[in-house]
Amino acid sequence: MTFGRVLVAMSGGVDSSVCARLLVDAGYECTGATMRLATNEDDRPGERTCCSTDDIADARQACWDAGIRHRVFDYSREFARDVIDPFVAAYEAGLTPNPCVACNRHLKFGALLDLALELGYDHVATGHYARVTHDDAGWHLLKGVDTRKDQSYFLFGLTQERLAHVMFPLGGMLKDPEVRELAASYGLTSASKKDSEGICFVPGGDHLRFIEERTGREAPEGDILDTEGNVLGRHQGALRYTLGQRKGLGVACAKPVYVCKVDTVANTVTLGDEERLMANAFIASEWNWVSGQVPAGPVRAAAKVRYRQPDQPCVATPLADGRVRLEFDAPQRAITPGQATVLYLGDEVLGGGTIEHVE
Repeated sequence: MTFGRVLVAMSGGVDSSVCARLLVDAGYECTGATMRLATNEDDRPGERTCCSTDDIADARQACWDAGIRHRVFDYSREFARDVIDPFVAAYEAGLTPNPCVACNRHLKFGALLDLALELGYDHVATGHYARVTHDDAGWHLLKGVDTRKDQSYFLFGLTQERLAHVMFPLGGMLKDPEVRELAASYGLTSASKKDSEGICFVPGGDHLRFIEERTGREAPEGDILDTEGNVLGRHQGALRYTLGQRKGLGVACAKPVYVCKVDTVANTVTLGDEERLMANAFIASEWNWVSGQVPAGPVRAAAKVRYRQPDQPCVATPLADGRVRLEFDAPQRAITPGQATVLYLGDEVLGGGTIEHVE
């Protein structure tokens, strides 16, 4: 007798491998599923990207060791359409996108979950460090117990309908040492495998080179300005710069300066004092309330405007057009259009969206 059928998203890493073993041990009927999101036909030495043949082989071996089937599904076309192309377009518009949010929304808990339900599975499980609970009020998305690895920030797009079919077996565990010790006890080859870092589809983390190769266009040179419009130097592509950046600016100044504006239309990068980066309010679009219910008025909670930032006290006010205005108690540094913002009440994710306009 099993507790249900689960399609386990398998990346070849330690988290998804342990996730599968825990579910099998708990009595679930599992199948491992690896999403091929990129062809990697032009892999370069020393530059690892997602969906490598090694990763797929590691996922397959983890499934075999657990005594379950392993399947590979090609979602490279959907990944290009829903993640890579918007990523490129956002940078070309002077924004700083968050492709992991798009991947979770459209691929892992979009296309893959849809396929799982069509194939008769009850749930999709992943190795995310987050938690899902249920009570009379509905489904709730919570932070993972491991505060260093919590990934709820990337999952705010989950709806009530999606949460009903999602499992996060590692949400109540610590990555080090608990999950790695479990992996070693299972004899998994991924037990000592390093965590993936950066944007999985960008070789070497060089997003400018990736965009240039993707579009076939070299980023043009342009002026680096101060806040008065004076030319300080030349840049080798405005896409290289992001709000708040201090290092690698290509100019020498008598005092510390930071990128405070990237204008891809004028092809300029503006540098200024750190004070220029401070703001306490912005508008977020593409907002999702996890409960499915839009609050009747302002909500007192806390939010973050980047993944590693501690939660900051704020008031979130729903707007008539579906957007949300967030105002923080204290000014925040480098609130960056294009990035995700996530609203929390304690450990619970209330909702999130994309930073659109900083006031």
